[in-house]
Amino acid sequence: MTAVFHLSNPEGLYDPSTNAYSHVAEVAANARLLYIAGQGGEDPEGRLSNDFAEQARQALGNLQVALASRGAALADVFKLTLLIVDHDEARLRIWGSEAQRAWGASMAPTCTLIPVPRLALDGMLIEIDAVAALAAG
Repeated sequence: MTAVFHLSNPEGLYDPSTNAYSHVAEVAANARLLYIAGQGGEDPEGRLSNDFAEQARQALGNLQVALASRGAALADVFKLTLLIVDHDEARLRIWGSEAQRAWGASMAPTCTLIPVPRLALDGMLIEIDAVAALAAG
């Protein structure tokens, strides 16, 4: 739990933790919000692996770089939009494993996963859009 937002999974809804997300995020009115553009699995030279898990790890790493540029970290993220090319449950399990590794024991952000036929770059398999909240100041 963070001072500027609270994540929860209300009774009456299934436990989404195996799929690496939470159902509800409540954000304090005085929070400073960061909107991070979709981060893909390309390395700093623009190269993409053909492996979905490697792209997911790289996309999470790219998200961390973008957050750090404004003094934030993954723990400050309360909302994700996840775009996955050729989505299936195998890719969902891979994503869940990578997200659980990234967020650790912390409750994962809320998330909407959208299967897509392709993304901006040839060979791009995943894109992560994020919203983070920091204390105002």
